[in-house]
Amino acid sequence: MSSLPKLPRSASVRRGLHRHALAVVALLGSVVPSPAAAQSAVRPLVLRAARVLDGTGKVLTNQDVVVERGRIVVVRPARGPLPAGGIDLGARTLLPGFIDTHVHLGWYINGHDRMHTDDDGDTPAVSALAHAGNAWATLRAGFTTVQSIGEADNAALRDAIARGWIPGPRVLTSLGSLNERTRGGSPDSLRAVVRRFKQQGADVIKIFASKSIRDGGEATMSPEQLQAACGEATAQGLRSVVHAHSADAAQRAANAGCTQVEHGVFADNATRTALVQHRTFFDPQCGLVFRNYLDNKRWFEGIGNYNAVGFASMEQALPLAEAGIGLAARTPGLKLVFGTDAVAGAHGRNAEELVCRVRRGKQDPMDAIVSATSRAAESLRLEKEIGRVAAGFAADLIATDGDPSQEIQASQRVSFVMRLGTVYRNDGANATAARRAAGASRQ
Repeated sequence: MSSLPKLPRSASVRRGLHRHALAVVALLGSVVPSPAAAQSAVRPLVLRAARVLDGTGKVLTNQDVVVERGRIVVVRPARGPLPAGGIDLGARTLLPGFIDTHVHLGWYINGHDRMHTDDDGDTPAVSALAHAGNAWATLRAGFTTVQSIGEADNAALRDAIARGWIPGPRVLTSLGSLNERTRGGSPDSLRAVVRRFKQQGADVIKIFASKSIRDGGEATMSPEQLQAACGEATAQGLRSVVHAHSADAAQRAANAGCTQVEHGVFADNATRTALVQHRTFFDPQCGLVFRNYLDNKRWFEGIGNYNAVGFASMEQALPLAEAGIGLAARTPGLKLVFGTDAVAGAHGRNAEELVCRVRRGKQDPMDAIVSATSRAAESLRLEKEIGRVAAGFAADLIATDGDPSQEIQASQRVSFVMRLGTVYRNDGANATAARRAAGASRQ
């Protein structure tokens, strides 16, 4: 959506965030379940569901999904009594954990009700807690995998979650970004920067190829620069995700062989054709990021280009963004994926974007779900690991009150969350037990 605000980038600050990780764990332990305390499927655990959306567009009914050691081992028709320790999801809909391919877990609202910046006085411990809180809110909302792109300090959060220190979604991160001016902007210097990110442990390369929407969104990187950056990412075995609002910027990214284009507010038919031809994944936003800024101006106003002109530009972009979702969804062969650009104040509200894409962008509800599950997994090169309810896949599973393929708002009513076989949320368990107990007492 925009250029990043100035965030902690120094080595000393990153070390500080690592030092405070254990303090985060201790504080979170009193309010959220740790993986050790949460229910975990070491022995086979059966989830019984009346309805399953498998992540590829198929609907299954009356299924038992068997989970063992963090993976789905079998999906079969439900039969007989539910095995001991099993979870009956009742009328809820079971589906793969949602995947958000564009978030900013390092962005948060500080204690002064302002977007955090380097000079606001927050300590590394406070920032680490805020990052962990964002991750927990995102997981509870049913998003079991996210791609957090742009912040240099995401490594500490990614690794803490992966080690089981704190609860959160699987995190992939770019550990920073590059643009037309990085290290002088020559093709060779951009290639060197990509290699440096690779050495630092980046999962993906983030590239700014256009201005912010608040500054007009014009293209800023030349075709040669994009070819160098995306080509080197490919050579290093990494994906490349490109911020591109203008049609020119998006087309240049597609032509350069970049993996994914973000935003594309001003994308036209030629842009969509180029995306199809080059099999480029496309992640436009419909409304959450815009509404989060426009409805909460006090959090952002006066920081960088968050000003009257910038807010007016976002207001003008809204109808284009909404219409662009429908145009992309109706373009045969276009690989439309789900990403929110969730920034400070939007974490945990990610499913609002799904609702916008269907209700205002006119995307088919099931296609929207696929874009946030199996197709999103493909964009991350994790299509054999996540995004489907099928044997052999990671047990990243959620359940919603209602069927989001029929009523997309149900995506906001997540009441069960499992990641890698560990249950982090099951709002219906106690209610179900109480109903059964009441029924037994009447018999």
